[in-house]
Amino acid sequence: MQAVPHDVLPPDPFANDPDDPAREIAALDDEPGEPISADERAELLADLSDLAVYQALLAPRGVRGIVVDCGECDQPHYHDWHLLRASLEQLLADGRMRPHEPAFDPNPSDYVSWDYCRGFADGVTATESAY
Repeated sequence: MQAVPHDVLPPDPFANDPDDPAREIAALDDEPGEPISADERAELLADLSDLAVYQALLAPRGVRGIVVDCGECDQPHYHDWHLLRASLEQLLADGRMRPHEPAFDPNPSDYVSWDYCRGFADGVTATESAY
């Protein structure tokens, strides 16, 4: 993808404004995340491995990703496969996840829970090993 030159973009409405609301967000980019422990790293690597299996099994069946119930806002969060993978990889690399745009107008029937994925994968494994 090509980068858009700054001279063709509209001017920043907060340029040189000391009360620029984006300053706080930009400051977060400069702060390093907490280092993750060896156990957390192992869990993240296992989650990434599981995610690849779940996507391989479920994406061909029309599942777009995983839904997670957020404990902070009590709302479901819909993550497409690539978005969840990118978030986990960023957590692994940086020790934190940056804010991201949620799925636009997701159809809840296109997403399943992590537990559903695990159960589905276990069912496929059990069925295949029975033959």
